[in-house]
Amino acid sequence: MRDAALDRAIDVMGGVRALARTLGVSQPAISGWKRVPAARVLAVEASTGVSRSELRPDLYPCEAQAPEPRYMNELQSAPLDEIDEARAREYELIGALMWRAPTAETLEFLQTLQGDGSPLGLAHLALADIAAQTTPEAIRDEFFELFIGVGRGEILPYGSYYQTGFLHERPLASVREDMGRLGIARAERAGEPEDHIAILMDIMANLIRGEFAGAGVDEAGFFARHIEPWAERLFADLEIAKAARFYKAVGRIGSLFLSIETEAARLPS
Repeated sequence: MRDAALDRAIDVMGGVRALARTLGVSQPAISGWKRVPAARVLAVEASTGVSRSELRPDLYPCEAQAPEPRYMNELQSAPLDEIDEARAREYELIGALMWRAPTAETLEFLQTLQGDGSPLGLAHLALADIAAQTTPEAIRDEFFELFIGVGRGEILPYGSYYQTGFLHERPLASVREDMGRLGIARAERAGEPEDHIAILMDIMANLIRGEFAGAGVDEAGFFARHIEPWAERLFADLEIAKAARFYKAVGRIGSLFLSIETEAARLPS
């Protein structure tokens, strides 16, 4: 008997044939699945919007998922300086969009983004505009092509890859060392290594808010070690990626914001 979550994913796509075509596998192969194979979970999630924890709760328990950005939930943080709060929200926004394709609710939120005449403000307005022109289904397809793909995606959003050309190298070990100092437990089954840009952006937001603290690790040091050396290049690549449409605007925001953060980090304290 086929798993209920797999049935829902098939229904979302409009049938076995459509899901098979999207994933690049044969229709008989999917017809034979009782549940989504481990190697296909992230691709099915990106294509259908059915969460990995629903598709395979044995591999992805709910607590292993990345949190929704704080502006989308009911959690309240301690009062912050206005500029630092804006920085934390920017990190959360970019991180959330890099973690998974936005839902219809997130697209509605993005359409409310405000901007001014600055480059970053104009980039926010551009993101709001394209969010109003697209659909969750179209962005799921785009996310799949960019970050998952058949074999691999066009963009690999990992610190190790950008700094060494390989995955799971020293930059990942360095992130894990700092996470240990901050008391952040590794999510063994979260599905992504901790040098994924979305995870790093989420940690930065928490460091800015003072919600993470550890000996020898502060927001300036974490940024200098784990984001500044490579992340601007990632977002520049995203801006010009062949599959990028919605994510071209995300890449623009990421490039501009991290450029501002880098300049600020180099100012005398």
